[in-house]
Amino acid sequence: MSAPSPAIPLAQRTMRKITWRIMPLVFLLYVVAFIDRANVAYAKLTMTVDLGFSEAVYGLGAGLFFIGYLVLEIPGALIVQKWGARWWMARILISWGICTILVGFVNTPTQFYVARFLLGCAEAGFFPGIIVYLNEWFPTHYRARAMARFVVASPIALAIGGPIAGAILRMGALGLPGWRWLFILEGVPAIVLGILVPVIMTNRPRDAKWLSPHEREWITSELEQERRRKAAYGKYTIWQAMRHRAVLALASITFLANVGIQGFFLWLPTTVQKASGLPAYMSAIVSGLPFTVAIASMLISSWSSDRTGERCFHVAVPLMAAGLLFPITTVSSLSFGWLLFWLCLTSGAIYGFGPPFWTLPTIILGESAAAAAIGLVNCASGLGGFVGPTVVGALLSSNRSFSVAVFFLSACFLVAALVTMMVRRQIMGARVPQPITSTPVYE
Repeated sequence: MSAPSPAIPLAQRTMRKITWRIMPLVFLLYVVAFIDRANVAYAKLTMTVDLGFSEAVYGLGAGLFFIGYLVLEIPGALIVQKWGARWWMARILISWGICTILVGFVNTPTQFYVARFLLGCAEAGFFPGIIVYLNEWFPTHYRARAMARFVVASPIALAIGGPIAGAILRMGALGLPGWRWLFILEGVPAIVLGILVPVIMTNRPRDAKWLSPHEREWITSELEQERRRKAAYGKYTIWQAMRHRAVLALASITFLANVGIQGFFLWLPTTVQKASGLPAYMSAIVSGLPFTVAIASMLISSWSSDRTGERCFHVAVPLMAAGLLFPITTVSSLSFGWLLFWLCLTSGAIYGFGPPFWTLPTIILGESAAAAAIGLVNCASGLGGFVGPTVVGALLSSNRSFSVAVFFLSACFLVAALVTMMVRRQIMGARVPQPITSTPVYE
């Protein structure tokens, strides 16, 4: 039996420190981000009635967030890659907290549109910036689990956001209805975190005083070797990266997937309320249940993807399952219990593709090219986030049944899965990650 490598204890110690220092903070930031972008789904239960908004007005307002979101996606990723995340994240947090509060004071469709657009502008650059930030700390064979620990914040935010929203919707302090308090109160944590981030966030491993010199040397060496391996395949400029065929394929996949995702969760509380007859606050609470399944799905998918080194099947299979499961929720004879069961399975499928998917841009390209690619891919995701709710709102306002909207969203999931399998060789041919053959060095 061969002796254990002396590098393993150092690697284990270093990655455990990095994980516990980096991941809780970025996880918390994304929880707050997702609560602030998704609380409109819970506010809709009473807001649209109070303000007389149609489904089309709601859908367009919900989707305009993503048009604002497109503005700084690529610049935001490049800023983090070049200058670090601390001050950029502080700017984002404080501005989106203020804009979330402003949504609580809208009275007209135009005010709603402007407030949601500004919220998207404020939050723009956050997600691709954090993906780039994690790329600066986690070598390839740890990255899917790191991505999972980050993006799992989205279903967790939706799972806990329902009960929180349910409690706030019952408020009526100072003569303001609960839906206004929902935006006002949920904007405050982002501002507080924006003030704290420059103090507690570390830009890069070389700045990490909480790592020992040996640990800093090990992680820096690992990441540098990875950069050299990528460079051996050719160096791409930012503009070449944005025209890279594999990057464009990833952009199309996430566009289609996010059309479906936004249509799914932005109408989920409404679906639950109509099917159950529950009051708004209870519908918000129950709406959190499907996202508990999504949490388990994301963690299992990321673990499996890192263990095998396979990415594309781990993207395509959940998307295919989502496209097949979601239409079952439209069967009219379903009891509310069975409807909730199928919504839970659909949620698990929808969110399972995320962690392995977001490793792909960093596998294909390195440094500024990867940052630009991540920004472009997330721009496509944001565009899908606009198209999804806008189309669903338009369909419902034209007296089409929700079943028509569900089949449209399901078709987007299926096409995204098909595109993933069609371009699998093209994506993985750019860079094939090595599977992990030993026990992971951190948990």
